[in-house]
Amino acid sequence: MDQSSEIRDFLTSRRAKISPEQAGVPTFGGKRRVPGLRREEVAHLAGVSVDYYMRLERGKTTGASPEVLDAVASALHLSPAEREHLLKLFSATRIFRGSGARKSGSPTRMRVRPSLQSALDAITVPAVVNSERQDLVATNHLARAVYPHATESAHEKVPFNHARFMFLDARARKFYVDYGLASRNVVALLRAAAGRDPYDEDLIRLVGQLSTQSETFGALWASHDVIEYQHGIKRYRHPLVGNLSFDFESFQLPTDPGLTMLIYTAQSGSPTEEALRILESWTTDSAAAQPSADQPPARSTGPAQPRTSPENPYLGE
Repeated sequence: MDQSSEIRDFLTSRRAKISPEQAGVPTFGGKRRVPGLRREEVAHLAGVSVDYYMRLERGKTTGASPEVLDAVASALHLSPAEREHLLKLFSATRIFRGSGARKSGSPTRMRVRPSLQSALDAITVPAVVNSERQDLVATNHLARAVYPHATESAHEKVPFNHARFMFLDARARKFYVDYGLASRNVVALLRAAAGRDPYDEDLIRLVGQLSTQSETFGALWASHDVIEYQHGIKRYRHPLVGNLSFDFESFQLPTDPGLTMLIYTAQSGSPTEEALRILESWTTDSAAAQPSADQPPARSTGPAQPRTSPENPYLGE
């Protein structure tokens, strides 16, 4: 990825998103040719010369101090995630300048430590470990039941990837209740990962594939929005038990850089809690009859009859 272009496009997109009124810049009622702030207005708010800011926006990073970048971030009212992204974009040019694309140092399919997998298995609610590239690295048995599509790639060399599923698999629009929000978040997470390591060969390959095969991804990628894992709500339309609504918390793994654990919980007495009990009974029955199985058993052996629909590719034997 061309870092100069990344810096230019990110700063330009943030500048266009903030109005003069939000920034406290007087307009005197005049008509403005461009949305958002002008370069000279950002420079004034950040306390730097217009020429210096223009060089920053062109990706001319020599001598850009964290203090100056922090002032620019404040002028543009960047969120904490956006501020961190801006710093990473500039620091990456200093660390990797001229190095070109490189492998991340990880195998294509990452594996977690046995003790970490044991910890996942001991958690009594759905729990997963994701990589920065949105690979699903590890799950516990309930998470595998919640994500039935993920088991399809269990024996493939390429891991299941949330972004690839979301933009290249038609089933995703049925699975994610909040598809629009979920797709924006996945792309924003990938953008943040690219800012931290723009020379990750696997990430470059993933973004290239999605950009050429999905117009939706391309449009979202061009927005340059970034977020970091925090907490919130995830809602799915499960093919067997219907709608699921989880509160989730995310935890960075200090001893495993680049990996994040997400734990999903259901409110007590909610339909989701009942659905989890059904899924757990299915996975328990399946494990007893077929120890390596990841899918729920045939419908005739389950504790409840799931809905059927010829339009839903998840359903069936």
